[in-house]
Amino acid sequence: MQRPIEPFRIKMVEPLKMIGRQERDQIIRDAGFNIFKISAESVFIDLLTDSGTSAMSDYQWAGLMTGDESYAQCRNFFHLQETVQDITGFDHLIPTHQGRAAESILFSTILKEGDCVPNNIHFDTTRANVEYRRAEALNTVIDEAYDPESEVPFKGNIDLEKLESAIKQYGADRIPVVMVTVTNNSGGGQPVSMENIRRTKELCRKYDIMFFFDACRFAENCYFIKQREKGYQDKSIKVIAQEMFSYADGCTMSAKKDGLVNIGGFIALRDEDLARRLKNLLILTEGFPTYGGLAGRDLEAMSRGLEEVLQEDYLHYRIQQTAYLGWLLDQAGIPVMKPFGGHAIYVDAKKLVTHIPQSQFPGQALTVALYREGGVRAVEVGNMMFASRHTETGEWIYPDLDLVRLAIPRRVYTASHLEYAADALVRIKENIDALKGLKIIYEPPFLRHFTAILSEIG
Repeated sequence: MQRPIEPFRIKMVEPLKMIGRQERDQIIRDAGFNIFKISAESVFIDLLTDSGTSAMSDYQWAGLMTGDESYAQCRNFFHLQETVQDITGFDHLIPTHQGRAAESILFSTILKEGDCVPNNIHFDTTRANVEYRRAEALNTVIDEAYDPESEVPFKGNIDLEKLESAIKQYGADRIPVVMVTVTNNSGGGQPVSMENIRRTKELCRKYDIMFFFDACRFAENCYFIKQREKGYQDKSIKVIAQEMFSYADGCTMSAKKDGLVNIGGFIALRDEDLARRLKNLLILTEGFPTYGGLAGRDLEAMSRGLEEVLQEDYLHYRIQQTAYLGWLLDQAGIPVMKPFGGHAIYVDAKKLVTHIPQSQFPGQALTVALYREGGVRAVEVGNMMFASRHTETGEWIYPDLDLVRLAIPRRVYTASHLEYAADALVRIKENIDALKGLKIIYEPPFLRHFTAILSEIG
């Protein structure tokens, strides 16, 4: 595969520091074998997340200087509102400081104990915000999503039979919203087809249930629709996005992904009454409804980022850069989720690290090894993040996938950086039996992977 060419020039650089392997070994031990606890200055290539780690453009940086820091009704809010309305068609915009704040406000308002929220696959913060309110976060993705080697083009699709079965089981009155995550992060960054979105909306309309997107990577999803779905090859990304959002009643958004900013998010929706209720809670937790916990300059950067993310040259490079890393690993015989996703490559830890049992978190062991080997930080999306314990027996219940996500920040790393990360993984593969399992010493009740403390076994 040909190296991707960056469609931009670099105006400013940030130095990287490589520390020795012996020091890295001590750092990961001191961090309780939790990569979230490692100082950023001790990381050489940071593929922990693509959330809030993007490099902003000169156009966005120029926008910072136009920030209106008035408490109420700042002009940057209206620019953002105009941009969001143009892309989504949603009448009401509620800015928040990031995506999980949007989720918290939405679910705090519409959920009650015993409710159910179906999704293709809930990501960690979405699931946590649902379960914190004693509701059930139900995954209803197609079965092919759980087969890393399957080349199905839209592995993020909702299984409509599973969804309708859930509606009949719980009752429509206990399902206040159906969500679809685009692209499907926990399932390998896989896209959702326009046909599936349209049919999911029809099913929701049949039972009078709201339909929302978790839209943080909406533009990448639209790019995959253009590339893979019949009838969309000649349409612009913006037109595809407008059609996609036309089928939904609203969305939550972490603009730290496809908003190309370091902080920010929003809720956008059609229902005026629900918007009013959400704003009432927003005032208690985030701030006035026209700034939502953000500075005016942040609102402006978000608005401009949402314009830039629709540029096809950028999206082509973005998807090709991710695919290049996937190709490097695949060529080296490292099992990865296929087809390659939009924002990250997902290593199949269950297939690569076969000598460590699921109870000892092989995916987490692989992230530890990657930091030790090359100073590369990734994140486990599997047993550590999603496994739960049976309420009566205390036995572990494991998710179907145990992945290690290599998330690529937008406009930050070059092909050389990705080659370096791939080389580190190749060296680990050559000595894979040296990896040791892990056990949990401490875990919080929610979002265990952020703050858990572990120790190596043996």
